[in-house]
Amino acid sequence: MAEIKVPELAESISEGTIAKWLKNIGDDVEKGDYLVELETDKVNIEIISDYSGKITEQKFSEGDIVRVGETIAVVDESGKNTMPAAENKQEKPLPETKELEPKANSDEIADSVQKVDKSSQRPIASPAARRLAREKGVDLNEIPAVDPLGRIRKQDVASFQQENKNTQESRPRNETIPVNSDESKPIIYERMSRRRQTIAKRLVEVQQTAAMLTTFNEIDLTAVMDLRKRRKDKFFEDHDVRLGFMSFFTKAAVAALKKFPYLNAEIQGDQLLIKKFYDIGIAVAAEEGLVVPVVRDANRKSFAEIEMDIIKLAEKAKTNKLALKDLQGGTFTITNGGVFGSLLSTPILNGPQVAILGMHKIQLRPVAIDKERMENRPMMYVALSYDHRIVDGKEAVSFLSKIKELLEDPENLLLEG
Repeated sequence: MAEIKVPELAESISEGTIAKWLKNIGDDVEKGDYLVELETDKVNIEIISDYSGKITEQKFSEGDIVRVGETIAVVDESGKNTMPAAENKQEKPLPETKELEPKANSDEIADSVQKVDKSSQRPIASPAARRLAREKGVDLNEIPAVDPLGRIRKQDVASFQQENKNTQESRPRNETIPVNSDESKPIIYERMSRRRQTIAKRLVEVQQTAAMLTTFNEIDLTAVMDLRKRRKDKFFEDHDVRLGFMSFFTKAAVAALKKFPYLNAEIQGDQLLIKKFYDIGIAVAAEEGLVVPVVRDANRKSFAEIEMDIIKLAEKAKTNKLALKDLQGGTFTITNGGVFGSLLSTPILNGPQVAILGMHKIQLRPVAIDKERMENRPMMYVALSYDHRIVDGKEAVSFLSKIKELLEDPENLLLEG
């Protein structure tokens, strides 16, 4: 027998949650086949089999937490497995039934098994069924067995749980239940995903450990929009990617970070780590929560390369294909609440980074051009949240003013090295 263990995931990740089994007990498996999808704090990882054979045991169920190095499944490399596909090879053996007539039918066998079982006061169930029953607080004695031999299987426990919703432990996820017998006021119980729990924990940690402040400004995007309008067709023809706003903001952020390096730093103990590289995190709203994949070496990339990177990373986030390397090591973050209609917000730091730039909705607003004229201009409020332990207010305000200056005259971005 060969054991499938949870591999080393990453330096900062020691455990994960089994999100979905991709192979079942009794299934044939080849070396390199995907066995299980593991949900970690940052990304979902598919664990592969290092062996060929038949799966004879799954030691954990979906939703269980597993640690690096733990055995999660067993593979019979001989490929011989005579037990039913849904059964566990380590299932407790049936009681002796020698007293039965050789031609006894299945009903008689079941009756005999039940009599023996009652005398021992311990239902006959597979290890997986016992584990699930313990987790859900279900009494195995109350579960009717479908198996003619009286054995309780994992699916029997799951079915029983769904049919009996009298206690909170047996309620399935997302079940709507009445509160205080008032049918007009339902409540939904929904388990937080591991990623959502991690996001919540880290956001609270940032607010507790950083001296966070936010400064605001507004940008007239007339020049950027005119430039995009003039160049968009040629840009797409040359690069097969559309010229978006994110590449302008990324380029402007890099240029401003070079002028104000403390915003591209982090604190470690009593030291400041000032980074002379520019890996810009771009916040992306994925199904299970916000993730921040990183555009590497943004200072060395063209507008087209930045746009292509952002598109690729966003697609990987939406299809849950981000790798750990896509998320690690960012030095500064940009988040765009404007795509959801946000007019103004205070972004929270993406620790251990000390600054984050928040973009918002572009909205036509009347702007005073001079003492005599007013014009409707495409305006955007921008917000810079920063850690006041390392960044002073003067630097933060100047940084945001530099962003404004570059975007209101975007051709300057070509001159910023």
